[in-house]
Amino acid sequence: MQAALFDTFGTVVDWRRGIAREVATLFERHGVTDLDPFAMADAWRARYAPSMAEVRAGRRPFVPLDLLHRENLEAALSLCGVDPAIFPSEELDALNLAWHRLDPWPDAIEGLTRIKARLIVAPLSNGNLRLLLDMAKRAGLPWDAIMGAELVRAYKPDPEAYLGSARLLDLDPSEIVMVAAHNDDLAAARTCGMRTAFVLRPHEHGPGQNTDLAPEQDWDFVAADLCDLAAQLGA
Repeated sequence: MQAALFDTFGTVVDWRRGIAREVATLFERHGVTDLDPFAMADAWRARYAPSMAEVRAGRRPFVPLDLLHRENLEAALSLCGVDPAIFPSEELDALNLAWHRLDPWPDAIEGLTRIKARLIVAPLSNGNLRLLLDMAKRAGLPWDAIMGAELVRAYKPDPEAYLGSARLLDLDPSEIVMVAAHNDDLAAARTCGMRTAFVLRPHEHGPGQNTDLAPEQDWDFVAADLCDLAAQLGA
């Protein structure tokens, strides 16, 4: 193997707590008391896959994830019974950038740094380039490069997201291990010829999580966290 590419939201960073924290600040500022910030974070995230599906199906041209997130923010507020119009547009714009400011899981920096000593490390994320750069700068994520959807104009699990990233690194997919906390991401990567590593994140969706609590295929690696994965990779 020459490279490890990482799903980012949920695998490397804790999106739910980071988003809920910034939602709570906005709600407090405007006196919104009848909607739990974690419920709003979950509702916002629930719009993630359907909005990308519209792009993958060709019903709209490729647009960066920041734009989808901004559209999804207003839709999620409305679905939760909160009128987006009560918030100034510039404050919603600022909240949308919360996705750029997510905290890493406690093991992420050490694990990535150790793996980086042996392999090229980069995100293979649906996040756009500026989002991933801002996240890395703030959190100290030690990427060698930024890969993902915006560069290849394809959202995971479209095969081009994986194959295009391999081409940009001038690597055969078999020389890459895809690292994710999501079985469906790994299944798509495996179909494209990549090796696979499942990292358990049992609290990504909060205390009631009922998905991705165990590997669903015989992935090449199964790890408790990124430090455990580093050890399995000999780093």
